[in-house]
Amino acid sequence: MQIGIIVYEDNNNLRESLCNLITFSKDLLLLGNFSRTELVEQQVTELKPDVILMDIDMPGMNGIEAVKKVRHFDQQVQIIMLTVFEDNQHVLDAICAGASGYLLKKYISDHLVEAIQQVMQGEAPMSPGIARMVIQCMQKNARPAINPYNLTPKEKQVLTHLSKGNSYKLIAANFNISIDTVRSHIKSIYLKLKVHNQVEAVSKASQEKLL
Repeated sequence: MQIGIIVYEDNNNLRESLCNLITFSKDLLLLGNFSRTELVEQQVTELKPDVILMDIDMPGMNGIEAVKKVRHFDQQVQIIMLTVFEDNQHVLDAICAGASGYLLKKYISDHLVEAIQQVMQGEAPMSPGIARMVIQCMQKNARPAINPYNLTPKEKQVLTHLSKGNSYKLIAANFNISIDTVRSHIKSIYLKLKVHNQVEAVSKASQEKLL
């Protein structure tokens, strides 16, 4: 089954390139593309995408505000932010607002499909630098807790690797286990923490000092 995509990008050439990449991928389906975000609520509600590709620096209502608006009525859609900066406060703000991850524009042609597949599998494409920024942000108001969620030692180790921005493949290689086993551990972590994705898990673990 194809993954439905909506693109928000004000640069016409880049938006066209994104649309072409999506159109030429047998696993992806382009549902719509837009240069502004003012009608994001109506567009997302009508088109029902699986993934939104959202530029951060949009005219009018920027991408971060658009993410906040989407999260008011849809918690399930995956949102990948598009940015030219790797370590930027705006990226952190977008992730804290509810984005699922981010993709550097210079790597779009090589990593777009991979990033979309990652968020659909519950991963969060982000650099270790951004992962550290998320942790530091949450630790400002952290309160101590003594593993109230009954995480196993292995689950805590996996969660620590997630907090560093490591992929499922890298975690599997580090522990010499299969990717399916990694997914099993992460599914258990999500259930115990009562979260839905990697960003929520890392944020909650950092806030409650589980790492």
